[in-house]
Amino acid sequence: MGLLTGKTALIFGVANEHSIAWGIAQAFAREGATVGFSYAIDKLERRVRPLAESLGSTFVERCDLSKDDEILATLEKAKNHYGGIDILVHSVAFANREDLSGPYYNVSREGFRLAMDISVYSFTALARAALPIMRPNGSMLTMSYIGSVRAINHYNVMGVAKAALEASVRYLAADMGVDEKRIRVNSISAGPIRTLAVAGIAGSRMLISDFAKVSMLHRNISIDEVGNSAAYLCSDLASGVTGEIHYVDTGFSVAGFPSTEETAG
Repeated sequence: MGLLTGKTALIFGVANEHSIAWGIAQAFAREGATVGFSYAIDKLERRVRPLAESLGSTFVERCDLSKDDEILATLEKAKNHYGGIDILVHSVAFANREDLSGPYYNVSREGFRLAMDISVYSFTALARAALPIMRPNGSMLTMSYIGSVRAINHYNVMGVAKAALEASVRYLAADMGVDEKRIRVNSISAGPIRTLAVAGIAGSRMLISDFAKVSMLHRNISIDEVGNSAAYLCSDLASGVTGEIHYVDTGFSVAGFPSTEETAG
């Protein structure tokens, strides 16, 4: 038996085989979970559906997370399809490209609103809609990044959004913990991975390269490593863990300032 045998997970945010959400889906399936998928826009279906089918998934639905009616409709479909779910994964973020470069203070009001809506509020909206179909002692999980607590070049408004997302995790954990279902809510803060989202950040190649030089394990991470941590956090092994920001970043978040010798070459 796997860590997640008998559990059903619904994952939002797979875009292609390089997505962190796909690493999570693979780990969940390996550990025995039944996995359902939701993709954001029509053009992603041709990428997501074959991936879902490769794991034997029979639930693949489009859902625009900026629209409450679509969220409710998708969760209703999941209820009809599965009866209920044990795990909800939110791996979604978006900001306009122009709001990720130049001074942060140049972000427009609309750009700020958009980043907060898609990257932050969508998790709260999903949590609210999913709660009625969540089984007791279930788990909700979202994805963050160290730009929430440090000023990272070219991350700008997304860093502010991730800070708000992490605050949302704590408040949702408090609310879900007093609900009779005792749902746990956590986040993984992953190191930079060459995903579709990261590719939209200026200097991402250098960011990933430098990360490997200064992290404690002196290497990058993989979507598989994030998936393994997600499987643990959403399993009964982590039954006492909620409201946490779990770093999967080969020690980068706790490393000191590197010396010249350490970064040379």
